[in-house]
Amino acid sequence: MAFPTLFDALKLHFKARGLTYADAARALDISEATVKRIFSRRDCSLDRFASLCDLVQVDLSELVRVQPRQRRLLTQLSHAQEQTLVADPRLLLVAVCALNQMGMEDMLAAYRLERAECTTLLLRLEALGLLELHPHDRIRLCVARTFAWIPNGPIMRHFTARAADYFDHPFDAAGESMRIVSVRVSPAAAVGLVARLEQIARDYSEQHAADAVLPLDDRPALSVCLAVRHWESPEFRAMKRV
Repeated sequence: MAFPTLFDALKLHFKARGLTYADAARALDISEATVKRIFSRRDCSLDRFASLCDLVQVDLSELVRVQPRQRRLLTQLSHAQEQTLVADPRLLLVAVCALNQMGMEDMLAAYRLERAECTTLLLRLEALGLLELHPHDRIRLCVARTFAWIPNGPIMRHFTARAADYFDHPFDAAGESMRIVSVRVSPAAAVGLVARLEQIARDYSEQHAADAVLPLDDRPALSVCLAVRHWESPEFRAMKRV
């Protein structure tokens, strides 16, 4: 398949989504060099082109517009928007499912949701600007790769309130880990270490995007909690000299 205009349009959608050739290579299980060759030659099989389209959640009818939609991708919701999600557990559930790139059929199979209710909830999320609901129940996210919840905002407070449930776990399965390391380092070193942790968070986000083309059963839910703060246990603080 060789349609230069379509490849150019697809490349624009990749750029708008913040996706790289490396992301595409992981998603298609091919080398990054192969992906670069596809875009430089503007040629590949129809199945492979369809996989690339799936990765950026776009179909041929949208590609013929050449330019991706001009709506700015969200990097964060407003405080009021987050509060709207927290106020309705079912709306929050569908929002998290959508952000996890689950389709409607996946949501209906995994949770006690009716199709009409799920459609209504998705339309409410569309009104919030989080996604677009297209024909045949296709969901297109309107969030950037750098999307994050507001620090100490309604969503973060909602989940941190459930910290006891999160940490009541042995963290001993494959792909799980928990480390508590108490250290004393310089302020400059602390800033550098946090930057490295933020890169790890981006790595998880990029892998999430790359694995979106896999069946839902092949990508079970995984939650990553990264937190750094100046802290001593209350018992230690009680023994400090005034």
